[in-house]
Amino acid sequence: MDSPFAPLLATDRSRVRRKRERGSVDRALAESILDEALVAHVATVTDRGPVVLPMAHARVGDRLYVHGSPANHLLRALAAGAPACVTVTILDGLVLARSAFHHSMNYRSVVLFGTMQTVVDVDEKRAASAALVDHLAPGRSAEARPPTDAELDATSVLRLPIAEGAVKVRTGGPIDDEADLTWPVWAGHVPLTTAFGAPVPDGDGHGAPPARLGTLSG
Repeated sequence: MDSPFAPLLATDRSRVRRKRERGSVDRALAESILDEALVAHVATVTDRGPVVLPMAHARVGDRLYVHGSPANHLLRALAAGAPACVTVTILDGLVLARSAFHHSMNYRSVVLFGTMQTVVDVDEKRAASAALVDHLAPGRSAEARPPTDAELDATSVLRLPIAEGAVKVRTGGPIDDEADLTWPVWAGHVPLTTAFGAPVPDGDGHGAPPARLGTLSG
């Protein structure tokens, strides 16, 4: 599926250099990875040094949202204008080669760069909150109690334009040196599938669990 937005912007810091044939600025591919992955690693450099934290995220159009406590040091640094780097990775399998040197992994990843902005508009903040919930389980925001004004005030929501970055993907089996092809060991790749377990109710809930709780292809 095509994206209505422009391809990712390749810059000196975002351009893929090693294994360039695996790199891409394809916007639709980037969006599909961002939408499938459940965790984003958000990084910057603060007055305490480099910091990277795993966070829930959600994409809405050409914006990526994250949230957390206003006291979070990383979020405060980003809100103050510190440069952001956001990385999302989906592991698709292990690659076992004949040589130790050529062992690898199959993956799909997106790295984004830019400056985050604090969401202050109440309507946008509510929409971002709903998107973050729906990213975990589509449609959940329509079922769960929406956040109160006090809860919104107690949450810092930041957005990053999905503009500068790159996609990198590895697929297939090992790439062994010709001299190693006769080495007497199994070689190939082992696909990895992430799946949800059976939902466990807390004892007081009503209705059926969210429909999303099935198998992911990541």
